[in-house]
Amino acid sequence: MSDPAICKFMSMANKHSSSPRILSKYSGKLRKIIKQEKRTTQLRNSGIEINDFPGGPDGFEMVSRFCYNNGSIAITVSNVSLLHCCAVFLGMTEKASAINLLHQTEDFLEGIFYWSWNEILTCLKNCEPFFSCAESCGLIEKLLCSLLAKIAQNNSDLNFLSVSPSSSSSPSSPEISRSLCSQGVCNNSSSRKARIWWFQDLTILNPKIIEKFLRALGSFYSDNNNLVLTRFLLHYLKTSLHSNGIKNVSSEYSGLADTATQWVVSIGKNAFSCRGLFSVLRIVSAFGLSRKHRIALERLIGSMLDQATLDDLLVCGGGNGGVYDVNLVLRLIKLFVRYDDNLSLQKMNRVGKLIDMYLGEIGPDSNLKISKFLGVAESLPDCARDSFDHVYRAIDIYLESHPSLSLEERSRLCRCLNYKKLSLEACKDLAKNPRIPPRIAVQALASQHSNIQPAEFVNDDSSSLSSTNKDINDYQLVLYKHNDSVKILSDEENLAEGEEMKENLERMQWRVVELEKVCKEIKGQMARIVKLGPQHNRPLPRLC
Repeated sequence: MSDPAICKFMSMANKHSSSPRILSKYSGKLRKIIKQEKRTTQLRNSGIEINDFPGGPDGFEMVSRFCYNNGSIAITVSNVSLLHCCAVFLGMTEKASAINLLHQTEDFLEGIFYWSWNEILTCLKNCEPFFSCAESCGLIEKLLCSLLAKIAQNNSDLNFLSVSPSSSSSPSSPEISRSLCSQGVCNNSSSRKARIWWFQDLTILNPKIIEKFLRALGSFYSDNNNLVLTRFLLHYLKTSLHSNGIKNVSSEYSGLADTATQWVVSIGKNAFSCRGLFSVLRIVSAFGLSRKHRIALERLIGSMLDQATLDDLLVCGGGNGGVYDVNLVLRLIKLFVRYDDNLSLQKMNRVGKLIDMYLGEIGPDSNLKISKFLGVAESLPDCARDSFDHVYRAIDIYLESHPSLSLEERSRLCRCLNYKKLSLEACKDLAKNPRIPPRIAVQALASQHSNIQPAEFVNDDSSSLSSTNKDINDYQLVLYKHNDSVKILSDEENLAEGEEMKENLERMQWRVVELEKVCKEIKGQMARIVKLGPQHNRPLPRLC
């Protein structure tokens, strides 16, 4: 089935084929095509099909008006790009006619440097449907040259358009370079921070034109230390993402995303905070970032992970099945640990607290696998945490959101806990928690019990105590070493805590023994049932 636009174009060609001499009078290419058609068939009974005609039917209609109006047509900023490309495509030069369309459009384009900013943008925007033709005839380059000259007229942007021959960001086109220098742009002096008045205006342009814009500056797919260009490209990608949506993003943007990432990595920590880098990652990831540039950006973020916040880590799952991209956080933690062998304990503790909060956020995700949760919890060395209370709370949240986990899976989940770094309150809560396997609770209580060691007892029978110390004897003090700090308890508090802990420990130990006995009994009965057959079935003991 033919394209509707092609059909419309062919019908127009048939409509005007009654007077082929009028069209061929101004076009060398049409004259040649008509001669070839006459040799093979009668022109009146066939249409003229020309592939890749600039602008399709609209372009052919404008050319027809020019030809039927004795080589005259009103040329404006809005139609000059299409007329110029049609004239080049059809060979409407002086060889075909003294009154030719190409000469007229070229005369109009001579005043391009006197156009307004909006007129240049309009002309560039109009080139998008026939971009390849406009690029091949040099029209895109002329328009970009004028565009850069307009930007350069603002003195605060001179550092952005610095075109020193030794600079890697110098324009790739000699014509653009000469034109910019004539506008006074070849000045390498430092200036104030460039304004971004032109950022939003350029977002209306096609990614192919933006790519050409960057190539004109010699910056596309190359290292660039220009913060203004980097900020512009990120702004362009972000605006395009919001306008088109993630699902409608074209593959034409992937090259721009790679270039933006390369520039960000090149500038590095000097211009971007950790939060800023996460923002960059969110933007460029939507455009299908290449593996090479993703690794480079993640390596930079990983080296600054101690400056991140919880909001930074909460990156959407990106098709991994979960609410958040846990794989990304795992990679960043590994990069942070490997980045410097001599990481300070202070930085490690900051990341430890951050990851504990992150565990609490991802715990309710019903699609989060145990292996991923454990991977995050165990990704840091033990010294990164002074306390494992937050890890325990995150585990409890996970267990509450995943009620179907087996006893083995729940026990496996608790392996990331360091019982010795649990506070007494957390340990007591763990012992009473029905979601925690009994054996784990016993281990935690036993570990907590072993941590409590009397440091010193005060002998109230000593005759050497003075009368001023007799009041202290009535409120005897006992010191306990707890988590590398000294905790002072009174006799009453010590007895209450000790009795409660002892009672909990004995209860849990008894429970484990009873469960083991019941399990052995069940296994024995099952073995006998299998051996004797189904007729000897009898009720199994109940687990109470």
